[in-house]
Amino acid sequence: MKIVMVPRRFVQSEWGGTETVVLQTARCLKSLGHETVIVCPNALADTNRENIGGVEVVRTGYFYPYLGLSREARHTLDKKGGNMFSFSLLRTLMGIPHVDLIHLHTLKRIGGIGRYVARRRKIPYVVSLHGGVHDVPQSEAESFTEPTRGALEWGKLLGWAVGSRRVLEDAAAIVCVGQEEQRRTQAAYPGKKVLFLPNGVDLNRFAQGDGARFRAEHGIPDGVPMLLTVGRIDPQKNQRMLLDVVARLTPKHPDLHLVLVGHVTNDEYRQALVQEMADRGLSGRVKLIPGLQADSASLVDAYHAANLFVLPSVHEPFGIVILEAWAAGRPVVASRVGGIPSFVEDGVDGLLVESGDAAGFADAVAACLSSPERAASMAAAGRHKARARYSWDAVTGQLLDLYREVLGEHPLC
Repeated sequence: MKIVMVPRRFVQSEWGGTETVVLQTARCLKSLGHETVIVCPNALADTNRENIGGVEVVRTGYFYPYLGLSREARHTLDKKGGNMFSFSLLRTLMGIPHVDLIHLHTLKRIGGIGRYVARRRKIPYVVSLHGGVHDVPQSEAESFTEPTRGALEWGKLLGWAVGSRRVLEDAAAIVCVGQEEQRRTQAAYPGKKVLFLPNGVDLNRFAQGDGARFRAEHGIPDGVPMLLTVGRIDPQKNQRMLLDVVARLTPKHPDLHLVLVGHVTNDEYRQALVQEMADRGLSGRVKLIPGLQADSASLVDAYHAANLFVLPSVHEPFGIVILEAWAAGRPVVASRVGGIPSFVEDGVDGLLVESGDAAGFADAVAACLSSPERAASMAAAGRHKARARYSWDAVTGQLLDLYREVLGEHPLC
């Protein structure tokens, strides 16, 4: 079987959960004897051809069909959700020989290009909803279009030509990483094959890390409690609330440290974080590390350095970083949003708190710090669940079953 995977972008310097899913499933498929190639626009990339983790990556030129779009706005769109178009992507997808199936990891105009090519080539395509569609807060949805405010969009005709509004409707199957997203998607497309397929984790990689090395590199003393969160520096991830959490816990835990790891997708938000750290007198106890390479040993070390992993997101379709924390043997406190409640059992393998509830997060963190036995029990339960259910081999096996089912039906031929 030959599968072409199409994300919106794919570059190691701006890695996230979607990139991890695309690469790991492609690698597993390749290990099972299936040919895979990743094809995408070259947003934020330095080269148009690359081999990442043993998988071929082909990138093409692109543009944003807006008049009056500033360079800064284009860069922001590159980092977060820009609705681009690419004639060269269309030509590249049409020219790859012997493709059996296209797997889209994006919607909008790039998704429309994948749809158009699949229909022209008479092959099925599958869509994964990594960022959510039907289970997204309005504020988050508006943030995607904020950079285009004041610019004149002329690309609607391009979207119409490739059927960008019919990407989900015409897909052979839709993959959702959260159960609530699956429920809403199935309701919107009652006759469609909609699969709930959670993300996975590289168990062996995250099981081995050097927390002492990470602490030494970043000036965090041994023995002091450390909280960690990993995610884009962006309002969606809500790291700013954790500053309030640290301030609330300071009277009982004056040496508490917080580490924020993530690529910056909103520089204004990063600046606000840094300013608030200074205003609250937390600069010495809060470390902001603006992005680590996906294959960085320091990322794994960060998990092992932490006493507790915290994910305060406003919106989170899945939360793959929770699996990474579990694989590293760390207890988890997270927002009760998106796909997180579909795999985290509150009080058993993690603590769930309503999004934005700083007092609730502070109480949950305090409970873990004051009861190491309870924290260790939740961490052990999380590690067991990650090993039992969320290996990439298991996840990819389910995806491969879906591919075979779809190919057997050939809905577009």
